Amino acid sequence: MTFVQIIDFETDRIVELKALADEMGSPLDGRENSPTRRLILRDRNRPGRYFGVIEFNSYEEAMRNNDDPETSKFAEQMSALCTRPPSFTDCDVVDLTDFT
Repeated sequence: MTFVQIIDFETDRIVELKALADEMGSPLDGRENSPTRRLILRDRNRPGRYFGVIEFNSYEEAMRNNDDPETSKFAEQMSALCTRPPSFTDCDVVDLTDFT
């Protein structure tokens, strides 16, 4: 079952944060248990607030990714770029419909 983690964070350094996220790589780079998709959303009503929607093939892959030292390093660096600590919500995907 597809698993998604939603990260709610605030920053005034989004360009730096996105560059940091890009450095993490992707499954195409051969990194095991990495996300399959990343979506970054900006809150239109609260400047500086963002949501990261990070998709994994399964909860188990996401947990292995969380245990990776590179992920811990990223989380530390991400937090340093935020104006408040990020919060995380773990979700199982119940329905995914592509309208394209």
